[in-house]
Amino acid sequence: MCIRDSSCLYISKEKPEPITCEMLKNQLIVGDTFEVMPKLPEAFVDLLIVDPPYNLRKDYHGNCFNEKKAEEYRQYTEQWVKAVIPLLKPTATVYVCCDWKSSMIIGDVLQKHFRLRNRITWQREKGRGAKENWKNGMEDIWFAVKDRKNYYFDVEAVKMRRRVIAPYRENGQPKDWECTEQGNFRSTYPSNFWDDISIPFWSMPENTDHPTQKPEKLYAKLILASSEVGDVVFDPFMGSGTAAVVAKKLNRNFCGIELNEEYCLWAAKRLL
Repeated sequence: MCIRDSSCLYISKEKPEPITCEMLKNQLIVGDTFEVMPKLPEAFVDLLIVDPPYNLRKDYHGNCFNEKKAEEYRQYTEQWVKAVIPLLKPTATVYVCCDWKSSMIIGDVLQKHFRLRNRITWQREKGRGAKENWKNGMEDIWFAVKDRKNYYFDVEAVKMRRRVIAPYRENGQPKDWECTEQGNFRSTYPSNFWDDISIPFWSMPENTDHPTQKPEKLYAKLILASSEVGDVVFDPFMGSGTAAVVAKKLNRNFCGIELNEEYCLWAAKRLL
């Protein structure tokens, strides 16, 4: 059976009732994603955004993820990938966050099950300094689809507004750019390197105490480009709920699973 309180959904471990797609829309599910996903209906997800634990030791307020050997982390990745595949629509798009080290394993696993389209790299402003290494200021997001030709991508929704340095004119008129009181600008196609993202600093309204919270703007780009209004955005490692919050702001439906009940309450508060 399913038990719903004022903010979150709990799925019983013992003979749960059949769960429908409608029941999952705009729901935060408390539980272990590996136990919950097998109980969810097939083919209800339009857009999958995954921010799994990177292969680092990290304390998620009492739930510790310990660094694994490469082969163990590969098996862990295979486990959640295989669990999520039945939940995806044939036209679904997949984005998976990772750091430079886990990226090599995650990308390799994803290409076995999906069609890889690109690897996005985004720049973080802060990170711990390293005396014997380069400071890590980048993270990756793998972009994959189930069907190489049949998926949604709206590039117009994510075009970049760039200042024109060397304006070109044709017959005296601006070519592919606009002259404004603020300067000359062009709307350009976005690349797979993003340097316009601010991570949630403590003073920003979206900030929580989650140790690996992703920026809302980062997820907004993914959701705008790869889903339509009314689509279902699914996050099996929801954390503090960034995917759910951004999906709601952009008039998409959301569904997320999170092991830590306190994180689910943070997400519910952000949604309110």
